[in-house]
Amino acid sequence: MRVLAFDPGLARVGYAVVEGGVNSQSLVECGLIETQPEISFPERLSSIHSDALDVAMDHNPDCIAIEKLFFAKNTKTAMDVAQARGVLVMLSFHIRVPIFEYSPAEVKVAVTSYGSADKYQVGEMVRTILGLGDRPRPDDVADACAIGLCHLFSVGS
Repeated sequence: MRVLAFDPGLARVGYAVVEGGVNSQSLVECGLIETQPEISFPERLSSIHSDALDVAMDHNPDCIAIEKLFFAKNTKTAMDVAQARGVLVMLSFHIRVPIFEYSPAEVKVAVTSYGSADKYQVGEMVRTILGLGDRPRPDDVADACAIGLCHLFSVGS
């Protein structure tokens, strides 16, 4: 199974393409989609959609996995991230693949066995599971890898 995973944001969207199953996982590609604050909000959303669509078309995923919105203290930031997340959810409709959503705690438990793991612990486990030399950077990319792994583990269980 090939999974396209996203850690949504407005300024930075981490993405990862992982494949395999519960017993074997590999990283195909990972990276960052970035938008610039000086362009309009609609342009930023359009840029996220366009870049995510390019990744999807390059890798032909079987599904998309995305992190559920975690509502923090900053309402404005949460609303912006929710709209960026909506663009990524819409992508699943455009490429006609199912989408699966996971909470931050579900992702952390899946890759570290600890629902309160910090960013470093998540990155280290992603590195270990995928057999990488270094942790994926920045954290948005490591989180996207973890979201993809979470889906592979949940489908296999």
